[in-house]
Amino acid sequence: MSLYRIVVLGDGGVGKTALTTQVSVETSSLSYDPTIEDSYRKQVVIDDKPCVLEILDTAGQEEYTALRDQWIRDGDGFVLVYSIISRATFDRVERFRQQIVRVKESENVALILVGNKCDRNHDREVSREEGQLMAKRLQCSWIEASAKNCVNVENAFYSVVRKIRQSQVPTQQRPTQPRHSTSNPKPKCAIL
Repeated sequence: MSLYRIVVLGDGGVGKTALTTQVSVETSSLSYDPTIEDSYRKQVVIDDKPCVLEILDTAGQEEYTALRDQWIRDGDGFVLVYSIISRATFDRVERFRQQIVRVKESENVALILVGNKCDRNHDREVSREEGQLMAKRLQCSWIEASAKNCVNVENAFYSVVRKIRQSQVPTQQRPTQPRHSTSNPKPKCAIL
């Protein structure tokens, strides 16, 4: 069974822990307790293929920058999180991508940009369009999520696994992807 190491990066307070716990233990905390490093394992089936996700929830505070290199070195894919209600967290996402590229010594990394806290649309400081443009600049996928309401949480992590798998398949063996999808499935949420 394949093991995928996914590292969750972003500033403190963006909801990294809430997203991680929502996908790994199907629960979310509304309180904020700064994380240094927590690791979660969960066996899942993605696209009819069983696998194990090892998700590393990391510290967002600046004083842990040195540890971040090691977390990135060990990661297969990355969930880069900002809060849609905090312009400052959005403005700093590029430095995380730069650090990933520097440590991995490659521009081609399995990465998704996640705008968390979309349940607080009325407090929004970062537009959807800005999120999409940032993802284009960072050369990655983008999604808005709500850890609190379990919106697009699984989608974010599963998308990274698909990108990791895609990068592991030799180019000539990659299945052809449809250019446009007409279906847009509703995100699944855990029932607590």
